[in-house]
Amino acid sequence: MQGKLYLCATPIGNLEDITLRVLRTLQEVDLIAAEDTRNSIKLLNHFDIKTPMTSYHEFNKIEKAHQLVEKMQSGTNIALITDAGTPGISDPGEELVKIAYEAGIEVTSLPGAAACITALTLSGLSTRRFAFEAFLPKDKKERKRVLEELKDETRTIIIYEAPHHLIKTLEELEKELDNRKITLCRELTKKYEEAHRTTIHEVLDYYKDKEPRGEYVLVLEGKTKEQVEEERKKEWENLTLEEHMQVYEEKGVSHKEAMKLVAKDRGISKRDVYQALI
Repeated sequence: MQGKLYLCATPIGNLEDITLRVLRTLQEVDLIAAEDTRNSIKLLNHFDIKTPMTSYHEFNKIEKAHQLVEKMQSGTNIALITDAGTPGISDPGEELVKIAYEAGIEVTSLPGAAACITALTLSGLSTRRFAFEAFLPKDKKERKRVLEELKDETRTIIIYEAPHHLIKTLEELEKELDNRKITLCRELTKKYEEAHRTTIHEVLDYYKDKEPRGEYVLVLEGKTKEQVEEERKKEWENLTLEEHMQVYEEKGVSHKEAMKLVAKDRGISKRDVYQALI
């Protein structure tokens, strides 16, 4: 009989945030795959869990994933944990999950702490739709591409950042997104937890005389519907009405329907369009 893969969420700071189900699973499985065994042993010792551990991290994720899957195919039950939070969220865990599914291994996720959701609910910004970016890419071209995409993102944006990169990232966000509302969450669930609700301009001023400390989650307001509509109108203002009509008619839209669309784009009446084209 094949073993099973358990994705176990661990606390992001406060050890009381671990669930009873996760504790029981960590005690009952045959092996725990941990991002950093030196870090995870503190958690296991705190809860008196004696289950053997093996390291599974970014630099061995492919080779080790196949080894772990082979063990599960032989009947070994394995729990996967990361240093903090839910495994599989922007960490090597997603690779193991993919390979496990390809091998026909049963996978289950035990819910618990996740810094992105904790920060989102603290932010005071819209929680209905959000884009989770985790850490921005280190590669300059890829990073620039992602930042340019975020410029037009209408959903709430969530980004992770380390203290020594915070100011640079905020400056890049200011350049692309201008002065959006932002909530900086730091030290989530810990003694000095802080949610700083502000704007990008204001927070850059704040850190001129203050050194960033702790791990950060940045939650940024998406572009508003009003901003999107205003920018769309400005784009069309560079075209004459005739050129604007031609854009639609070249796509096969009828002359009558094109007038309706042009009027909507420009925020004017269809009659105004008709009169201008006579």
